[in-house]
Amino acid sequence: MQSEWQFIVLFVVIAPLLAVAPILINWLLGPKKPNPIKQQTYECGVETVGDAWVQFKVQYYIYALVFVIFDIEAVFLFPIAAAYDQLGLFAIGAAILFIVLLADGLLYAWGRGVLEWI
Repeated sequence: MQSEWQFIVLFVVIAPLLAVAPILINWLLGPKKPNPIKQQTYECGVETVGDAWVQFKVQYYIYALVFVIFDIEAVFLFPIAAAYDQLGLFAIGAAILFIVLLADGLLYAWGRGVLEWI
């Protein structure tokens, strides 16, 4: 039984190292010659004019979050739809609960006026 978990422990130990190692190697071996030109803001090959700091309304982020939530919902519900005839009652109930919770969050945000454009 313990040998089955060794692969998971090995993965949990090695996976962060695989993510951090390239960044650390780049930081150690990369050139470090800063100058004012390299420190300037670069925006798609066009030189910036004036202040490069632009503030967006928080509401745009809310719309992005709502989009991401429903995008993730589609990702989670697609396998359930694909294997609908093979699922048991528990899986169908879990899917319905998932949809109800997301709809509840949407109705809450709508009721609070978060989804108003202006």
